[in-house]
Amino acid sequence: MSDFFANKRIVVTGGAGFLGGYVTEGLRKRSCEYIGVPKIEEYDLVKLSDIIRMYEGMNPDIVIHLAAVVGGIGANRERPGEFFYKNMMMGVQLIEQARIRNIEKFVAIGTICAYPKFTPVPFKEEELWNGYPEETNAPYGLAKKMLLVQSQAYRRQYGFNSIFLLPVNLYGPGDNFSPASSHVIPALMKKCVDAIESGADHIDCWGTGSVSREFIYAPDAAEGILLATEHYNGSEPVNIGAGFEITIKELAEKIAKFTGFTGELRWDSSKPDGQPRRRLDVSKAKKYFGFEAKTSFDEGLKATINWYKVNRK
Repeated sequence: MSDFFANKRIVVTGGAGFLGGYVTEGLRKRSCEYIGVPKIEEYDLVKLSDIIRMYEGMNPDIVIHLAAVVGGIGANRERPGEFFYKNMMMGVQLIEQARIRNIEKFVAIGTICAYPKFTPVPFKEEELWNGYPEETNAPYGLAKKMLLVQSQAYRRQYGFNSIFLLPVNLYGPGDNFSPASSHVIPALMKKCVDAIESGADHIDCWGTGSVSREFIYAPDAAEGILLATEHYNGSEPVNIGAGFEITIKELAEKIAKFTGFTGELRWDSSKPDGQPRRRLDVSKAKKYFGFEAKTSFDEGLKATINWYKVNRK
């Protein structure tokens, strides 16, 4: 590891969250002595006054913007306006205030939901504008995608160094297991573990199970973000992924096996599947900043299940 981060003041929005915890841990391993984490109790980053107060108090050289209002398909369907407004206002105002202060670098974290619904697989960054996102999460995806537009516009007009990364679906120890807002992996893990405990003979799963997804272990994603922060200074968006896909049916069977749940998986086709397929082309991350995901999917799932069993109470 280099000493790139050693003497820099780094602010990680969302640094107290799931992915943020792994990013701040990675910064500490890189001998970063100043890591600012604006906690939600002290700073509402949707409000311009709180953003200004954060910048004035923390005075960062680099901002890694992870903070977001996120959730699974259900949460996106119930709160599309909130997901659009809060994600847009956070990012746009953070980048503008960073530009005004002439900070060294801004790392904007986008979302796989920004891709068009019928993007050819594997998703290449060049396809980002060739269609409308999947409807259930389009407001969230488009709000995040506007940060790419802003990033590129500011580089052209002001020479501002902002990069835009597109991580695929995350999972890992410390994930959100709340039934109201969790994504598919923690939701299925919780259902299986709860069913074993209650003696239930089945669990209900959303959709048909036929759609596919790609997942990246959160510590691997954090490593990709930090490598990009140090080594990448381009205007092109870059995918951060593991480069594989699995159907939701296969995923549910795998999670049932690893948790020890032997009951029936019942599929509720009245619930939406979301985007038909997701798998990223991850060649640019390797080319531009040497990133490749290291953790095997089975290994990551088992570690996440073990963490949940220990920490769920």
